[in-house]
Parts: sequence; C-alpha cells; structure tokens
Amino acid sequence: MAESVTDGDDRIIRESGIDARIAMIVEPVLRGMGFRLVRVRLSGQNGLTLQIMAERNDGTMTVEDCEEVSRAVSPALDVDDPIEKAYHLEVSSPGIDRPLVRKSDFSTWAGHLVKMETATLVAERKRFKGRIAEAGEDAVVIEREAAYGEEPRVSVPYDAIAEARLILTDDLIRDALSKDNRARKEAKKHRGEMVESAEAADETEIES
Repeated sequence: MAESVTDGDDRIIRESGIDARIAMIVEPVLRGMGFRLVRVRLSGQNGLTLQIMAERNDGTMTVEDCEEVSRAVSPALDVDDPIEKAYHLEVSSPGIDRPLVRKSDFSTWAGHLVKMETATLVAERKRFKGRIAEAGEDAVVIEREAAYGEEPRVSVPYDAIAEARLILTDDLIRDALSKDNRARKEAKKHRGEMVESAEAADETEIES
C-alpha cells in the first residue's frame, strides 16, 4: 500500500517498496519534460507489468505524450535496472476515474464522488465513499450516505489517505471532457503565441 506524505509539490500519496524506487528514477525525467507523475505500479498480471501513470501539468495526456514518455523513461530504467526480471512497460493517462494523489486533485474534482481508503481509522472506519464537499489545507471533507448514528460529513486528514479514486458518473465524464477541452485550447493558444514570438524575433534579426 502507498505511503502518505506531504511535500512541496502538493503530492500526498507516494509509492513504497520497489514502486518507490522506480518513481525516484522516472519522476525527474518526467518533470524535465513538462509532465508530472501520478502513480507507479508494478504488477504480476500476465508476467510483470510496470504501469507509469502520468499527465502534463495542465492535466492533459495524449497517446503521443504516452509514447514520448515511454521513449524517455526506458533508457533511465535500463541504466538503474531496478527490476530484476523481464517486464512490460505501460505508460498511460490517469483516465476519467483517476486516482487522486495531490491536495489539488481533491479541490479540482470537488463535488464528484470518490472512493477512499485510509491507513488508519477515521470516524471508526477505513473505507469511505461519498462526494468531495470541501478540500481544505489539512483534510478533505466527504459527504456520504451515513448509517444510523453516523455523521453524513466526515473530515479525512490528507496524511491518513492511503488510496483515493474518482467514481465514474455522467457528471464526471462531462466535467472531465470540459476541463480537457479547455486545457487543450489553452495549450494551442500558448503554442500559437510562441510561434508568433519566434517569427517576430526572426523578422527583427533579418531587419538588423
């Protein structure tokens, strides 16, 4: 199970064991390319499969991005060789029903349903399912269908969270597609501004 920690990059859930070793190798590579690591998981299904889940800083991740990341991290993994046996590398986007690993993930997806497991007892349980009502500085507030005698709202400290994932709903699909479209438009606009700036610089150099 993942270890929960907080650091300067807003990440509250990190890997442990061999997954942590792999994360330490690939995370600097991703950061240098403008991507951020979401999760590393080495599983034994169909032989060994190493899944690296990543996204751009704006939350987008295309098939071409996955291929680019795969080409970049493969040499780094070959050099450090943290996995003794043969394995299959799989680079993917977080998907719509994504894991939530940062404080900012909880605020970004406030209002949506989440499944969560904690490392320690919170309100006398370790598993929660409910709507993200509020993402505070130290804890996330979940609204749930409470049993008799339970409070419908429960505050879960970030440092107690072992795993959290969005639940796929029609509202989540609509919101995720809307956010993705906005991010892609902003990225396209930014690329256009960079091209215009480069062309203007070329014209200035020619005139000089």
